[in-house]
Amino acid sequence: MAYQAGWQRSQPRPVPESLEAQAYLQDYAALLEAVAFPSVVFDHRWDVVLSNAAFETLFGGVGPHPTAMPGDNFLRFVLFHPDAATVLGEHESSWCLPMLAHFAAAVERHGQDRGLQSIRRDIAQDPIMEAAYRQGLPHWIRAVGPDAVEHDGAVRPLVHPDPRWGRTDCRIVGETPKALQDMGYTRMTLVLREARHMTAGPRRTRNGAAELRVV
Repeated sequence: MAYQAGWQRSQPRPVPESLEAQAYLQDYAALLEAVAFPSVVFDHRWDVVLSNAAFETLFGGVGPHPTAMPGDNFLRFVLFHPDAATVLGEHESSWCLPMLAHFAAAVERHGQDRGLQSIRRDIAQDPIMEAAYRQGLPHWIRAVGPDAVEHDGAVRPLVHPDPRWGRTDCRIVGETPKALQDMGYTRMTLVLREARHMTAGPRRTRNGAAELRVV
């Protein structure tokens, strides 16, 4: 299937039961591939359903991980992959905390979902991330306001492996057609901007997991 193309995955991509939905995703995969910017479609667990070559190029330099590859589950990648901060600039404040906020909202809507429960258990096993989720996140949302947790329209820093982009920013654009919405999927595109110069390198990680210090 076209929507199963891409780098090798540690788990199968979600596949809708309906043949009509599968055919739609095949055609949508062709549309996604025509987009020059990194673009990804994921379900309510952030399990990746579709991704294009630009998305795979952006994250092509990250090392292997059993559960947190960007082409498997984007939330797990942001939170748990040790290389996430090498691609996602200002990793803690610009990526981790907004994603944790979206995760908290998903747990409220789908509290019994096994995939979300698994992510919640992994958060609980990391004392710093658990503190950020339980105490730091509510404080951060009050401080920055509800708009800060929204993906669509947000401008966030990236470190692209292609030197033509290098250290840059991206605007996150949510563009999910009704057919994808009806399947429970969301599309996110990272519209890259021209490279900018920064003096500080990406923050490294601790103990093989993404470090959170904004609490």
